[in-house]
Amino acid sequence: MCLYVNLNPEKSKLLEMIRLPSELERRLKDQFPREQEREDFVVEILESALTESENEESGPQYVGGTLHLFTDGGSRGNPGQSAIAAILEDPTEGKVLREHYERIGVGTNNIAEYRALIEGLKIAERYHPNRLIAHLDSELVVKQLNGEYRVKMPTLQPLVDEIQEISLRFPDIVFKHIPREDNYRADRLVNKALDEHPSPTYKKPQ
Repeated sequence: MCLYVNLNPEKSKLLEMIRLPSELERRLKDQFPREQEREDFVVEILESALTESENEESGPQYVGGTLHLFTDGGSRGNPGQSAIAAILEDPTEGKVLREHYERIGVGTNNIAEYRALIEGLKIAERYHPNRLIAHLDSELVVKQLNGEYRVKMPTLQPLVDEIQEISLRFPDIVFKHIPREDNYRADRLVNKALDEHPSPTYKKPQ
C-alpha cells in the first residue's frame, strides 16, 4: 500500500517511502473504508510517534518543584469510540509543560479516565516533580484511587494497579477531584481527538 495520494506536501513527505504489510493494510481497510481516513490516521500515528521520540531525546526542561496534572477521558457511546488527554503544568512559571491527546479505540468512560491518568503520570514522571497534584473530574475514579471506594469491575483493576505502581515513583502525589468546568482544557482535547480522526460508528452488541 502506497500512502501519499491526495495529501498536502508536508504529509506526503511523511508517507512517501512507507509501504504497509498486507495484513496491516487489510486491518486498516476494515477500520477505515475511505482511503483519505486511512491516510489521515497513519499520518496522525507517525506525527505522534515522531513528536514523542523528539521529546524523549530532548529530555525534560523542568526538574523538581510541584507540578499540576489535568487528565480526562471520554467515550462516545459508553462503550464507544474513546479518547484521552493530559495537560502538565508548572504553576510557578504559569506554563504548560506538555499536552497530550489521542484516540484509544472502543472503550468505556471509566477505562478512558484511567488510561488518561496513566499516560499523564508517565509524562509527569519525566519531569521529576517533588510533588504532583493530579486533577480529575471523575469523582468515582478519585475515590477509588484514594481507597474510599472499592474497584468492583475486574476490567478496571489492572489499570488501578498500574497507576498505583507508577505513583510509587513520585515522592509525593495527590489525586484531587475538580468540577468538570474546571477541567475544560483536557475535556476539549478529548473532543478534539475524537473530532479530528473519527472512526467508523461503533454498534453495541445486541
